[in-house]
Amino acid sequence: MMRERGQPDSFVKSRADAPAGFFETEAAGLRWLAEPGVVPVVEVLEVQENALHLERLDPAPPSAAAARAFGERLAALHDAGAPGFGWSPGQTAWFGPLDDPFEVPTHSRGSFAEFWAEDRLRRLLEASSAPLGAAGAARVGAAVDAIAAGVFDGISGEGAEQPSRVHGDLWSGNVMWTPGGAVLIDPAAHGGHRLEDLAMLSLFGAPHLEEIYAGYQQSHPLPAGWREDLCAHVLFGLLAHVHLFGSGYVAQAVSTADAVVTRARHLRG
Repeated sequence: MMRERGQPDSFVKSRADAPAGFFETEAAGLRWLAEPGVVPVVEVLEVQENALHLERLDPAPPSAAAARAFGERLAALHDAGAPGFGWSPGQTAWFGPLDDPFEVPTHSRGSFAEFWAEDRLRRLLEASSAPLGAAGAARVGAAVDAIAAGVFDGISGEGAEQPSRVHGDLWSGNVMWTPGGAVLIDPAAHGGHRLEDLAMLSLFGAPHLEEIYAGYQQSHPLPAGWREDLCAHVLFGLLAHVHLFGSGYVAQAVSTADAVVTRARHLRG
């Protein structure tokens, strides 16, 4: 893997043995996220088989005001919509770091439950069975079953959400803070549930997270109880870390799965 600076006004991501279509997919995702013109997205300058040339961004410290503005813009991005749950703007779809991504399905599903449970979580559960162990896998499996039943298709038990235009890997490292505010980088863009991005921002603690949430709420209010639903949406990111990095994330993944089961019982009444 190599990630290096290119020309003075560009930044080059490259990997000699990149999977076929990897950089084309990332470029398609960046362009799709930029299409509505509601949130800054790093500009794609050139796509090659084993490299991606991007606009070079100048970093700046995040501020509370920039975080609130980012939250408002993120809500507008989600509201731009998508053709279906799991739909990808590229021919292929990937998740994970540049040196070790894994491919994810690009089926366009009619419900969030089918996409999240069957195309994402069960596949990762199977791939992570060894580090999870039998007991851990059973607890995660119970959470996947609860999600598959559809109780998280809405937010806090309200009507089912429509597919949103989501970044798909929105942990804090994929938000670049610049003098002009937050800019999206390194997406796994797809049609999804808007709580996916809000959950991933919480995974490793984005700066000024509460201001991001406040800005989002100002633009597109969320129902009471939405924070309790985040466990179902962050579970994918945690299982991905178990799959990619091993046992260090097992305890958090399993405890989150337990929280999903508990929350599902509450939503079912």
